[in-house]
Amino acid sequence: MNHNASLPAPPRRTRRVVFLGLAVLALASAVFVVRRPLMMSAPACMAGRWHGCLDTFNGVVLMTLVALPLAVLVAWALACRRRARGVTPAWRTSLAEVGMLLGTVPFLWMTMMPGAAAGIVPGRVSLVPLRDLLVMGPLGIVGNLLVFAALGFFAPMRFAAVASVPRVLALGAGCSVLVETAQYVLRLDRVSSVDDVLVNAAGAVLAALASRRWWRTAARAPSEQPRPLPAPTATPAG
Repeated sequence: MNHNASLPAPPRRTRRVVFLGLAVLALASAVFVVRRPLMMSAPACMAGRWHGCLDTFNGVVLMTLVALPLAVLVAWALACRRRARGVTPAWRTSLAEVGMLLGTVPFLWMTMMPGAAAGIVPGRVSLVPLRDLLVMGPLGIVGNLLVFAALGFFAPMRFAAVASVPRVLALGAGCSVLVETAQYVLRLDRVSSVDDVLVNAAGAVLAALASRRWWRTAARAPSEQPRPLPAPTATPAG
């Protein structure tokens, strides 16, 4: 007889705890790797100075990590409020809302940082596909993939209207076009490239595929608005 078939499956709560533990371990490992660059911006951030903190990549990453516990508390408060109202799924929706903001705003902030010649040199445009990928480098490609990765990961879980791969692709490409247009109009000493749009949209799609099992479940679930109770029907007198 196969005794393994009679073993109970691990409870869902245990799997969630293991997943959360792995996520915390991965975050701690990432912080350990980049601890020295982050500590270079820590004095300026602790003193509340703009220069050296929020105008540098290291400072933005550091402040994002500092804001992570606050984001968890906000997600918890939103989930408790939804559960009190009878809205389901409470935790998934709340985490999706907070995750979209925390995972997208810092990357947009870094993308919109002005260069050394901002306001002096005119805007530059590169409309030849795949030409800038040769000079972008691995770090630049990974950074562009992450710009709208959180949006692609969480938006289908929160909004049923974008719960499909083509719609996530359109959402990522549209947001990237807005960013590239803003860089050109504001003359931020950055190149508005079609390759940035392609890589940003690809990052959103890859992230959406990674969360597909959750947003497909959410798309099949009923609306998060609580349903009203049916009105009692009057029975005829006998």
